[in-house]
Amino acid sequence: MVETAYAETRFRPQEIAHRYGPSVHLLDDPLAWTQLARLCARATVQPEVGRLVRVLYERLAEVVVATEFPRTKLAVPTRMVIKSPEAVYRGVGIDPSTQCVTIGIARAGTMPSQIVYDLLNEVLDPAGVRQDHLFMSRATDAEGKVIGATWHDAKIGRDVEDRILLFPDPMGATGSSLNSALSHYKTRLEGRPKKCITMHLIVTPEYVRNVLAEHPDTVIYALRLDRGLSPSRVMQTIPGTHWDEERGLDENQYIVPGAGGVGEILNNAWV
Repeated sequence: MVETAYAETRFRPQEIAHRYGPSVHLLDDPLAWTQLARLCARATVQPEVGRLVRVLYERLAEVVVATEFPRTKLAVPTRMVIKSPEAVYRGVGIDPSTQCVTIGIARAGTMPSQIVYDLLNEVLDPAGVRQDHLFMSRATDAEGKVIGATWHDAKIGRDVEDRILLFPDPMGATGSSLNSALSHYKTRLEGRPKKCITMHLIVTPEYVRNVLAEHPDTVIYALRLDRGLSPSRVMQTIPGTHWDEERGLDENQYIVPGAGGVGEILNNAWV
């Protein structure tokens, strides 16, 4: 017998209204907003910082997998099948054969990528799950303005054919690091990825604009949009309405209100 109630799913996460386009997903989640505000607070230090990052990325990863990953029909006998042949769950679920890669960009993205990697190994066939590691930092000019990203080292598998690529990086500030990583995975490795998804705690309007300008097929997820240096009248409008006037970065390309240097705070290493 087939249970029709679970034969299909209409799951979509709640999102705030914006005008950045359909590939941008800014989650409407008051619990996550509360926990993220605590993470960003000046008084919050380790070990609470690490605990909050873990909780928030577990939440974000679940939403991304449930929304973006391929679905399939499941038929799973339960423990009751020894007593009743009808004891089989039949319904929609995540396709366990999905191939994917999560990319940890040191330092801030190392822990989030591990969290995503752990979830993927629980949901999918682990043989199709991979974690890559990039070591890069902002490249700045003499005035301290970000002009790109400098690669220091990388441990990357060669094949990306038909794989979903996940980039869990807490702060989407300028987009320079993500653009560099996206370009590398699209042009320097074997095959063509199925989909590229970036996963952030906070993004700025500048980040969204820069990433979509260079990689328009990228799917962006974030728990919060920060545009705290925008004119007051712009702050009263739906995000993206006056995109050219929105501003979330200070003169040194740090996010306002932001969270400070998340990589530094996570590692207690202020260099």
